[in-house]
Amino acid sequence: MSDTYRRIALARRPQGAAVLEDFSLETDPMPTPQDGEVLVAVEWMSLDPYMRGRMDDAKSYAEPVEIGGTMTAQGVGRVIASKAEGFAEGDRVTGMTGWAEHAVLKAGEIRKLDEGTPPSAVLGVLGMPGFTGWRGLHEYGRPKKGETLVVGAATGPVGSMVGQLAKSMGLRTVAVAGGAEKCRIATETFGFDAAIDHRAHGDAKSLRAALSEAAPDGVDIYWENVGGNLLEAVLPLMNTHGRIPLCGAVAWYSGEVGEANLLPMAWRSILTKRLSVDGFIIFDHWDHYPAFLKDVGPRVGQGEIAYLEDVAEGLENAPEAFLNMLKGGNTGKQVVKI
Repeated sequence: MSDTYRRIALARRPQGAAVLEDFSLETDPMPTPQDGEVLVAVEWMSLDPYMRGRMDDAKSYAEPVEIGGTMTAQGVGRVIASKAEGFAEGDRVTGMTGWAEHAVLKAGEIRKLDEGTPPSAVLGVLGMPGFTGWRGLHEYGRPKKGETLVVGAATGPVGSMVGQLAKSMGLRTVAVAGGAEKCRIATETFGFDAAIDHRAHGDAKSLRAALSEAAPDGVDIYWENVGGNLLEAVLPLMNTHGRIPLCGAVAWYSGEVGEANLLPMAWRSILTKRLSVDGFIIFDHWDHYPAFLKDVGPRVGQGEIAYLEDVAEGLENAPEAFLNMLKGGNTGKQVVKI
């Protein structure tokens, strides 16, 4: 075993959009597990949009990453040293390893994985993103057969889960994605009824016209993970008593709200159409994760629920892959193979 390991640290707070210079690749002494801890050699790590928020020193639902601290992430790896009961060398586990080649984690912070489970899938379709889509749709979307659902970032791990679940429940599903290829994937791989390329529309009005054609009976559920022009386009199309599960707003993560002030229109739409808007953080819902695995795990295994992954090779390439993802450059779930 090497006596050092590498990690990606936050070098500085971003000013607007994050850039490569906001990260640094550090080499540190190999950590040693204490009683109740294990040392994990990380094999895979997840890249997710929420990580952009952790780079800012702002009050939120979770503490920001400190300057010089390791960027936060869920990872999958092998136990290579254990001082924790119930965990042995060679066990494959998952936990919050951070952007790092190795991590020391407490036994209560990790979960042992079945060897038959694809390790990268634990970070996407069977992990936090897939769980977000499953829980949010059932709890806050309250879907009913015959209704219409619209979801942005539709080929990503959250959007694709939402769309496939809704389709299986008899809803009309409309995908919004960036580029003709993603739209093709949305319909051919994930089974959406219609797909709209938001890059082909220069403003919310044009995008709204396309959505209106794809959703002629209006929108009952808008899965909000984007914000920006898509939110402005969808709001006037919402049906009375529509539902908006809100799990993200990636268009605004760098502080670029744009010229339009959406608050008056949004507030009026919520009032006049009696909309339900539920912001939720999936970390508040982990007690439902076993039920998610019981429902979705077999469906993934049988090919009923499809998923796509974008794989970056090597820890050193994580920052570039992350920034590309924030710009919509990924197609499916972005992971890093260490």
